[in-house]
Amino acid sequence: METQSQVVDRLRSAFRSGVTMPEQFRRTQLTNLMSMIKDNEEQILNALYKDLAKPKFEAILSEVDMVINELHYAMSNFKSWMQPEYVSKNLATKVDDCFVQREPLGVVLIIGAWNYPLQLVLLPMIGAIAAGNCVVLKPSEVSAATDNVVAELVPKYLSQDCYAVVRGGAEETKALLKNRFDHIFYTGSQTVARSILQAASINLTPVTLELGGKCPCFIYGQVNITAAARRLAWAKFFNAGQSCVAPDYVLCLPDTRDALLPALRKALEDFYTTEPQTCPDLSRIVSVRHWTRLLELLGKTKGKVVVGGESNQEDKYIAPTVVVDVPEDDALMEEEIFGPILPILTVDSVEQGIDFINRKEKPLALYVFSDESSVVSTVLEKTSSGGFCSNDGIVYMTLPGLPFGGVGASGWGSYHGRWGFETFSHRRACMLRGWALERLNGLRYPPYTENKLSWLRWTASPKPSCSIL
Repeated sequence: METQSQVVDRLRSAFRSGVTMPEQFRRTQLTNLMSMIKDNEEQILNALYKDLAKPKFEAILSEVDMVINELHYAMSNFKSWMQPEYVSKNLATKVDDCFVQREPLGVVLIIGAWNYPLQLVLLPMIGAIAAGNCVVLKPSEVSAATDNVVAELVPKYLSQDCYAVVRGGAEETKALLKNRFDHIFYTGSQTVARSILQAASINLTPVTLELGGKCPCFIYGQVNITAAARRLAWAKFFNAGQSCVAPDYVLCLPDTRDALLPALRKALEDFYTTEPQTCPDLSRIVSVRHWTRLLELLGKTKGKVVVGGESNQEDKYIAPTVVVDVPEDDALMEEEIFGPILPILTVDSVEQGIDFINRKEKPLALYVFSDESSVVSTVLEKTSSGGFCSNDGIVYMTLPGLPFGGVGASGWGSYHGRWGFETFSHRRACMLRGWALERLNGLRYPPYTENKLSWLRWTASPKPSCSIL
């Protein structure tokens, strides 16, 4: 059994050999990863059900197909992403080749999360492979069944010289972080992110943090209340609310709240029946510890539970729950809920809603439901968030062409599609120069004169007529 440091050293030797550099090697590994998912779909779905009771429908949409679609997108485009990007030039560099070359960072560490235990390790891995890196994967031990599947399958399908899975809990992760990596990609909580930053600082290792926070859903003005309730309920209670981009709370006018509540009740009954615990389409909380935390939050709220509230510890079940009359300083508003509990707060105007949002940390996602384009554009212009979506929730993150990531406390950096390739690439500034035009270069040599300076400033200034390849 190799030690963690031996695993990292083995991958670093492989990277230094240059084996990951050719486009064909990267394509082969991505193709093998596709085969891994397709060949073992049932095993993967069973593991996801064992960990979170994920319905097959949700597991395929959010885990299997997210990875497959990302693979198709990367395999169709990464060859062009690898090409040199030529830049504009001035007169002094007219005969030079000036370009940006993407090169792999080296050996990177990807630490996944338990709520989407397949997607959140394999999506960043796709970007890392496409960019030519060697990868150490650390799946979450909380989702133990999926952890087992990833550890079993990755060595069977991918190059063992270049890709490895390291397993374990908090102590093993701490030990792993003592090794030097060329990039660390972490998805999870802000608390753990701080310890990862401290560990990374020792070797000045760059870090991507995919965190979360309290994602608001602001409902204002004219809106199709039935459609709004259904889209809100689906986005919130998908995966039992255990999504970093799930709407964490609703802001709306009192009249909107009064219209929304019966529509939400109806939507939840349509989705999960009047007995949601027996409904096969509702996931479960990942562990008793996480279940207990959510029940404690619900017990501390000053608000009123108007929908749901039922729970069962043995089944790790919490009914889809809606809470109203929630004050801003409520226990439900202190931290990301990360479960099937939806607080509804009221404001009196767009300005008050925007001010409420801006008093909080910048969220990973912000949702606005309104038929009024002026409301949507005003909120978009006057707030900041990792992502933004009007009149729907969470679906924006399924598009590979959009970057996925936070801002400020909700995360550093982004991935998906080309953005993942760029995260795991170094953009190297390159100038290929020969020995021509030495007379022009002589302007920069001593003895310095005002005339030389004047000419040099002119040749070095950007001029449209000289912006040629």
